[in-house]
Amino acid sequence: MTYPFVDHALAVRLERAEGAIGCRFVEARATLDPASGACWHEFDGAWAIFDGAGSPLTQSFGLGIVTGVTDATLADIETFFAQHGVPSEHEVSPLALGEPMAVLSGRGYEPFELTSVMFRPVAGETIAAPLDGRTVRVIDPDEAVAWADVAADGWSDTPEVVPFVRAIGPVYARMSDAQCFLVEHGGVPAAAGVLSAHDGVAVLAGASTRPGHRRKGAQLALLGARLAEARRLGCDLAMMSARPGSNSQRNAERHGFRIAYTRIKWRKIKR
Repeated sequence: MTYPFVDHALAVRLERAEGAIGCRFVEARATLDPASGACWHEFDGAWAIFDGAGSPLTQSFGLGIVTGVTDATLADIETFFAQHGVPSEHEVSPLALGEPMAVLSGRGYEPFELTSVMFRPVAGETIAAPLDGRTVRVIDPDEAVAWADVAADGWSDTPEVVPFVRAIGPVYARMSDAQCFLVEHGGVPAAAGVLSAHDGVAVLAGASTRPGHRRKGAQLALLGARLAEARRLGCDLAMMSARPGSNSQRNAERHGFRIAYTRIKWRKIKR
């Protein structure tokens, strides 16, 4: 496989793909539940997304990717989040323009979370997992709640995120350019994941396996099916995110993903 260089141009594609898909997610959320107040606003090329308190999507995406980070931009984003009653948080690529760390530190932010942003060309080796009685398919919209139950069961060892995961099924089902994949083993739901696409970048997210089906090839089958669909859609890159050093990162690296960079998430220091 031929990989693009890890440079600012690649960061623009990856960051804007994830940000655009996040915006489409909250648009779908707002359609399903207008009372949620879910919305987004663009500030100097960065997207501020509000998806409710406690949602991992409630933060800014792409800060500094198009325009260097400034106090003025951050002040506008902080106002947006304050109007929705949530703290201002930013996940920032090390390839962001300007001096984001200095500006954020100067405004009282601290780093508190790291994420490995990973990518691979869609063309190249085909991932063909032995199915052994497994099937992988895209769900119908009326299966959204059942799909979310499978996804939430896969996150049962991280209980704080289960309510969010359980609520995303109907949102993904309504969201444009998103497909929910389900792995079944002998007719029993085993694993779930999502594929979304923007500007030739396939974003792989939401992958989880139910505890009783782990280490049996479900995730490999899910990955292979989503990459095959990304090729069909004409995408040239696939991306995913993982905690540094996690099993998810190791599994992705085994199957052609490389780390583009490690993003830093920032929050205001409470005084």
